[in-house]
Amino acid sequence: METFPDLGALTDQELKELIQQLTEEEQELSYRRRILHGKIDILRAELVNRLRKKHEVGEPVITGADVQQLTDILAGKGMPDPGDEADPAD
Repeated sequence: METFPDLGALTDQELKELIQQLTEEEQELSYRRRILHGKIDILRAELVNRLRKKHEVGEPVITGADVQQLTDILAGKGMPDPGDEADPAD
């Protein structure tokens, strides 16, 4: 992790440059964050549409595995490892 510079040792110009550098870095991170949130929103909308379609044709929307996963999360066991997931044929 970077250490913060000794502000008293910096000239006015160095302070301005550091402010500009950090402002640009924050803007870049903010842009990346907004892109990621947009992608997440698109994925969530797709999942909702799929669940809605399953519900419309009478398929179960929530499975026993979903309930077990929620139970584990609420019990403090956290998310299961990918190798521990239930058999998809269930």
